[in-house]
Amino acid sequence: MIVEVEEVIKRFKDRLALDCLSLAVESGEVVGLLGPNGAGKTTSIRAIVGLLAVDEGTVSVFGKRQDGRNKEIKRRIGYVTQELTIYEEMSARANLEFFGGLYDLTGDRLRERVEAVAAVLGLDGRLDDRVNTYSGGMKRRLNIGCSLLHEPELVIMDEPTVGIDPQSRSFILEFVKQLAEGGTSVIYTSHYIEEVEAVASRIYIMDQGHMIASGTLPELIARIQGDSHILVDVRIASEDVRQQLRGIPDITDVVLEENQYHIVVPGGISVFDQIIPLLAPLTIVNINSKQPDLEDVFLTLTGKQLRDAV
Repeated sequence: MIVEVEEVIKRFKDRLALDCLSLAVESGEVVGLLGPNGAGKTTSIRAIVGLLAVDEGTVSVFGKRQDGRNKEIKRRIGYVTQELTIYEEMSARANLEFFGGLYDLTGDRLRERVEAVAAVLGLDGRLDDRVNTYSGGMKRRLNIGCSLLHEPELVIMDEPTVGIDPQSRSFILEFVKQLAEGGTSVIYTSHYIEEVEAVASRIYIMDQGHMIASGTLPELIARIQGDSHILVDVRIASEDVRQQLRGIPDITDVVLEENQYHIVVPGGISVFDQIIPLLAPLTIVNINSKQPDLEDVFLTLTGKQLRDAV
């Protein structure tokens, strides 16, 4: 076991940021930490890294209690922050050499690691260019590279794809998979459901400091397998109609996004005779049903869609 978090509580004055949080990370797996902004994801990983003391509970990394002072633990962790921590007036090479030096890499070994990391992240052709000439996606890749120079056994990525283009996002997701295939353990936090679905072998879902569910994707979907999901597109949606639909006893929940109603119904129950009279005046454009996915798990467990909770 690489990481063990047990019954952790963290308060910031009167706000309870983490409430009896528990999670575990095994060797060579990608654990997805999913939740909206404010769910407690960053607080959790700061506690794992040792940057934040917890009020109650325990955090163990590599079998040792994390107190923030153990240098051996720090040397075995790579932390990719949500905020860019690179120096834009310097070249990419200078950035990598600087961060490598913080981990006591010097001489030929440092030069080898800089070249290797740059090649893996597709930056080798631009190593000597100043970072302020880079695209947003390239800056994100360099930010990741600076945490990998010392070949950490555990890499923690906090929202690593914020604000970048789809091509760079795909590149980073594939890179995360390669890290795991090489035996590196990864904690990947995000509020993008499709990213967690793409990379994680095990998923934890957080909301308001609570860990509300965990498991593999099939295990999580199995928890709501009995539910039916009906998607109804209309010309002009109405919040009043959403509230009327939610008032139908056989309907579990209704989420309105633009002009689409997402209706959750327990399996085996037909509600079309009840919803059509309410939706028909809005001009129904399309009706579909779909198999549950991770977004449906989140919707069922929290009562909201993740994109609306950000």
